[in-house]
Amino acid sequence: MIAGTLCFLIGVYDLFAGVRAHVPPHLEWVGDYIPGAVESLARTATVIVGMLLLLLSHALRRRKRRAWEAAVLLLSLSVVFHLVRGLFVVPALIGAVLLGLLVYYRGEFYASGDPRTRWRAVWVFCLMVGFSLLFGLAYIRFNHHHLAMAYGLTDRLEEVVLGLVGITGPVVFDSAARAAFGATTLGALGLLTALVTAYLLFRPAKPVPSHDAEDERRMRDLLRRHGARDSLGYFALRKDKSVIWSPTGKACVTYRVVAGVMLASGDPLGDPEAWPGAIHAFLDEAARHAWVPAVMGCGELGGEVWTRESGLDAIELGDEAIVDVGGFTLSGRSMRNVRQMVTRVERQGYEARLRRVADVSAEELADIEAQAGAWLGRETERGGFSMALGRIGAPGDAACAVATAHHEGKLAAVLHFVPWGEDGLSLELMRRDRAAAPGLNDFLIVYALRHAGELGVRRLSLNFAVFRSALERGERLGAGPVLRVWRGILLFLSRWFQIESLYRFNAKFGPTWEPRFIVFPHRRDWPRIAFAAMEAEAFLTFPHPDLGRLRRLVGR
Repeated sequence: MIAGTLCFLIGVYDLFAGVRAHVPPHLEWVGDYIPGAVESLARTATVIVGMLLLLLSHALRRRKRRAWEAAVLLLSLSVVFHLVRGLFVVPALIGAVLLGLLVYYRGEFYASGDPRTRWRAVWVFCLMVGFSLLFGLAYIRFNHHHLAMAYGLTDRLEEVVLGLVGITGPVVFDSAARAAFGATTLGALGLLTALVTAYLLFRPAKPVPSHDAEDERRMRDLLRRHGARDSLGYFALRKDKSVIWSPTGKACVTYRVVAGVMLASGDPLGDPEAWPGAIHAFLDEAARHAWVPAVMGCGELGGEVWTRESGLDAIELGDEAIVDVGGFTLSGRSMRNVRQMVTRVERQGYEARLRRVADVSAEELADIEAQAGAWLGRETERGGFSMALGRIGAPGDAACAVATAHHEGKLAAVLHFVPWGEDGLSLELMRRDRAAAPGLNDFLIVYALRHAGELGVRRLSLNFAVFRSALERGERLGAGPVLRVWRGILLFLSRWFQIESLYRFNAKFGPTWEPRFIVFPHRRDWPRIAFAAMEAEAFLTFPHPDLGRLRRLVGR
């Protein structure tokens, strides 16, 4: 962390030193023959080194070996360029000290690189272009006394943008040396941005993190033998998750790497006696890449094994709503609202069906999937990491179940369930036509609970309610001030993340609440893990440009 911070500060200094115009006296004579040659080249190189050090600082904090190699080279160049630019002893000395520390502690930088993705090219391009624009505007601003006239923001921005592609803009300097440095630096930054982006975009990519057909076969075998232990077990079969096995092959952990966090979900698959082997393999992989290990939504048994075997800590994240199919009834005062909603929907002529996917034709499954996608529209499906499968009717998913609601022969709503052992189902998708009657989801869940026994199902897992206990206890008589404040924060966040509404929806069906936990190394990692978890669950989304279109444009 210290090395990364120092690297960042040196990078900032190099950029700032490049912005401020200064020609050392002992190099002024060079300008009589080649205006700005040595000074411009040295300062341009300093700016480029500074930008690259900024980009590498985060990877150094994560102990990446390739970042260490690049930083050693760049710091060596930085020291040389500072000396060439005018015997700047202090920054050269600081760079030399950091260089020596990096070489001395080279064994601390052991982490392998992260899995390659094409998106890194997009983010690096945006970052470098942003740096270049800020640098160019700052350079013009710091040298405004040396401009031929007063220029507006539009002219300055045009000068910078054109300079990045090697074209002279409207801004004129009164000094050939300053003009040469500005043009040289902007052109070099533009060329560097293009080369780095092209390298990241067109380099051979490693496979997207996933499991292969053999891994899936082995995981399905574990689910057949041990799948009844965890309602989230079937979600390990998502195609965007990687898998790591215990030495015996009797257990595994599935995960995804998000923002430097190695994020697992649910309990490990397989025999609990083999869980420690899979957990240690998971932690070894995280240490090898300097990822932060974390687990979202594990059960009580899983949390106990994780904390015992790994030394990690755990806190309660929320509760899973589980309904006993045999004991479910609409009778009683507590079910009055649900009963009235279901009766109203039935009177409007809606009908429902509950079937295994194996009993649904391929044409109808395709129509269900198409309609579900159309109802979602441009919105992002949330909860897509721990409690969503992301597909309907795929090969191997014949044991899944689908509940559909119809009105006058037209599909109006759909629920999709994944197997939970031999006698359970876990809800993974709930969509409806927005033009359909209110309460259609309640109607369909009640229908599924009433008829699940016909499929041999005795228990049904509904949605996960984050921080349910805090919401419930915080509204009780006698709740303390801390609990009330925490509940107020959750209610405020519910405006965007539907925390309270999801809890209220689940509570209507009288479920049994099963606690779920999040496992983490240190409290200082909470912000990073929270960010990764929210991104994995699609609570935080980022724009995804069309790289295929970008390649076609580049080809033209």
